[in-house]
Amino acid sequence: MERLKRISLKTASFILLTIIALLVIVPLAWMALSAFKEEKEILSFPPTFFTHSFTLKNFANTAKRIKIIKYIANSVIYAGVTTALAVVVNSMAGYAYARKKFKGKGIFFITTLATMMIPFQVIMVPTFLVVYKLGMYNTYWGLIIPRVAVPGSIFLMRAAFAGLPVELEDAARIDGLSEWGIFWRIMLPQVRSSAICLIILSINGSWNDLLWPMIVASDTSMRTLSNGLALFVGQNSIQYGASFAGALISIAPMFVLYIFGQKYFVEGMASSGLKG
Repeated sequence: MERLKRISLKTASFILLTIIALLVIVPLAWMALSAFKEEKEILSFPPTFFTHSFTLKNFANTAKRIKIIKYIANSVIYAGVTTALAVVVNSMAGYAYARKKFKGKGIFFITTLATMMIPFQVIMVPTFLVVYKLGMYNTYWGLIIPRVAVPGSIFLMRAAFAGLPVELEDAARIDGLSEWGIFWRIMLPQVRSSAICLIILSINGSWNDLLWPMIVASDTSMRTLSNGLALFVGQNSIQYGASFAGALISIAPMFVLYIFGQKYFVEGMASSGLKG
C-alpha cells in the first residue's frame, strides 16, 4: 500500500511537471518556428505549429525595419557594463554585510531588503529626474548606473559569504594580505557559483529590460534590442513575422548563456539559501 502511494505521488508529480514544462516550452517553440513562416501562414486559421512555407525573409525584414546591429550593440554594452559593475558592487556590499561589523549594519541591511518590495514603477520618475539633472539623459551611463546595485543580488552574495569559515580570513591576514586582497583573492573565488549566478541574472535582466531604456533614452541611436522590437507593434497593425524573427534573435544569446551556466546557476541558488 505504501509503495502504491509513492508510485501514485511520483506519477502525479511527473504529470504536473510535464504540464508546467509544456506551458513554458510550447509558446517558445511556437515563436521560434513562426520566425520562419510566411506572414499569411502565421495569420492562417486553423493555425499551423510546424512551418509549411520555410522562409528567411522575416529576418531580412527585421534588419530592414530597425537598426538591429546598432540595437544589439547597445544591448551588449548595457548588459555587459552593468553586469561587470554589478558583480563588483553587489559582491562588495554582500561581503560587508556578511563579514564586517559596523554600527547600524542590521538596520542598513533590513532597509536594503525592504527596497525589494518597492516596484520599479514607483521610483522610475524620481530616478529619471536624478539621471536628467546629472546630465546623463540619452547616455550609456544613464542606462547603466541606476541598474547596478540590486538588493536581491546583495542578498544573494551576503548569504554566500556568510557560509564561509572565519579561518579563511584569519589565515589570509596572517599571511599579510590586505582587506581588498582577502576579498578579491580569497573570499570571492570561494563563492564562484553565486557570482556566476549573479552574472546570469544581471545579464538576463539588462538584456531583456524594456521600460528603463525606453524612459532614459529617447534618441533612436540609444535604443536597446528590446526597445527596437517594440517598434513592430503599431497602432493599427503588427508585423508578426519580423517580430518573431527579432524575438528569436533576442532570446538566443540568453538561451545559450543559461545552457552553459545552468550548473553554476543552480549551485549558486542552493549555496546562497535560495532554493525553490
